[in-house]
Amino acid sequence: MSNHPSLTQLQRYAAGAPDLDEPGVWAIEVHLEDCADCRARLAGSTTAATRAVLERVATALDREISAAPAPVAARRSWSVLRHRWFVGTLLPWLAMTVVVLACAALLGVLWTGQPSLVLLVAPLAPLPGVAVAWHRRADPAWELIAATPAAGLTMLLRRTAAVLACVVPALALVGAGIGVSMALMLLPCLAFAAAALLLGTLVGVRRAAIGLIAAWTLVVIAPSLATARMPVLLAAGSTSGWALATALLTVLALLRLDGFRRLSLRD
Repeated sequence: MSNHPSLTQLQRYAAGAPDLDEPGVWAIEVHLEDCADCRARLAGSTTAATRAVLERVATALDREISAAPAPVAARRSWSVLRHRWFVGTLLPWLAMTVVVLACAALLGVLWTGQPSLVLLVAPLAPLPGVAVAWHRRADPAWELIAATPAAGLTMLLRRTAAVLACVVPALALVGAGIGVSMALMLLPCLAFAAAALLLGTLVGVRRAAIGLIAAWTLVVIAPSLATARMPVLLAAGSTSGWALATALLTVLALLRLDGFRRLSLRD
């Protein structure tokens, strides 16, 4: 209907005239959706009976709304916060990480002639937890969470922070017990966590973590144990290099935000 319906047509529509055919009703309704003036004319064209019904309905609704209890402010339940920051399948991996660090510290005490196993293992400490922090096989509610706006980068960073919150105190406790440099333990740990996130935008976080563990084991840990010498990468003067690497990897990971948005499809 290109022109406005006449007042007579609106009155017949409001009264539900039986002789008004279906195409005519449809044309009027389509026009009313976009025309405020005609809607106002229609409101004035309703019959007295119709207006009385509308008034009764409005009065009843007002009465029920005023009698209803005040709405309670929405609260974030503990389960929602827990799923955003943590997932139950992380617990075995974190427990395994703590056990490995404790065993490394014990072996370091028993075998004093060997390089510090704690320093050698410290960079890898967060990687098992990061690998399962945001993965379809590790999270029972992965399909539900993957469809929410909190998925991707936000979820991964939250759960990585939760992993670090568990691993870093364990590293600090073990390091204090054996008297090794805290900087040499924590900076490589943070650098490898940032590297896993950066490489995760390309191949998936799980594959990135597994690749970093394998590479560090073959290139650093195995030769160090074979030669009974601490690698140059973990020498006393390497802290500034690890700090720079941590900052650089973190910045590069943040620049790869688009890759994080596709984590749910990639990993």
